[in-house]
Amino acid sequence: MSGLDDVIATETTLSDVDGEAGRLVIRGRSLDELVIGCRYEDVLALLWAGLFPESAGADQIARGLGAARLQVFEQSRAADAQLAEQPPVDAVRTLLSRFEEGNDPSTALRLVAALAVFTPAVIRRAHGLEAIRPDPGLGHAADMLRMLHGEAPHPDQARALDRYLVSAVDHGLNASTFTARVIASTRAGLTSALIGAICALKGPLHGGAPGPVLDMLDAVGEPEAARPWLEAALSRGERLMGFGHRIYRVRDPRADALKGALERLAQAGRLDPARLRLAEAVEHAALELLSRNKPGRPLLTNLEFYTALLLEALGFPREAFTCVFAAGRAGGWVAHAREQVLRGRLIRPLSRYVGPRPSEAA
Repeated sequence: MSGLDDVIATETTLSDVDGEAGRLVIRGRSLDELVIGCRYEDVLALLWAGLFPESAGADQIARGLGAARLQVFEQSRAADAQLAEQPPVDAVRTLLSRFEEGNDPSTALRLVAALAVFTPAVIRRAHGLEAIRPDPGLGHAADMLRMLHGEAPHPDQARALDRYLVSAVDHGLNASTFTARVIASTRAGLTSALIGAICALKGPLHGGAPGPVLDMLDAVGEPEAARPWLEAALSRGERLMGFGHRIYRVRDPRADALKGALERLAQAGRLDPARLRLAEAVEHAALELLSRNKPGRPLLTNLEFYTALLLEALGFPREAFTCVFAAGRAGGWVAHAREQVLRGRLIRPLSRYVGPRPSEAA
């Protein structure tokens, strides 16, 4: 029971993770389909359908998100020097904690918008730069990149971030999503649910893995050094970052979705091809070595491996990667919180006491 493996805690219509087949389904549609043909706003419309009194279409959500980004922008100015000294995820969480509670669509849009606005604002503030006002006419991913760099992104860059946000939007009952549902079940509100989810996400066993992937690539340096470097790391008992997953017994389907986006960036001249070749060499060597050294464990490429390379190529500092993950996952957190409120009860599991008993009277 440690870790609640194989315990079914709820029923959901939102997402299904098939670890044996390596398949992720969101509201009846495969991730492969969504990544290729949908914007983040489209997926929000899919996830949120029926969870609020009035369901909104993708275009309406896109307009609402644009307006919400403008609405929350002034609060990003509260990212003062003291806040900028904190890790980005802590700074974003602090700004989010100043929101009012609510369970309505407007609150949901503000929360999702806030993560896209606060992340670039906090990054820029840490470098002594002013936050950039959102452009409500842009897509959510494109505006997030524009607020980070101060100029409109190349279409391939905006599409790559859109792919990442879609890939990250929901993934079953992971630690942060379960946290959001527990908090929502108390009727605390969407703001509290998302703040709690971020607190769970920031832990290195959940959302903190992409950054160290880059540390590994930097240490390897050249494709020819991949195998000896990885062999030495494994001989020291070190974990290879970006490989293995608690659920997937085969390759994480999200990894291929992001690798495709990286290849397009390289073709468009927006990613150094040598960096991609290094990552591919490390992946190839790691998979071979892990298969040989740990034959009983399915340690295959996971989302974090190519996430690291993608977010680096888009100009996000590695210490802010968890914030970008949260910007994508926020839509799923909102959906799970609303589903829990509408269909569930207060989550109150039992525990089995295994400690000492008071001595009985003779």
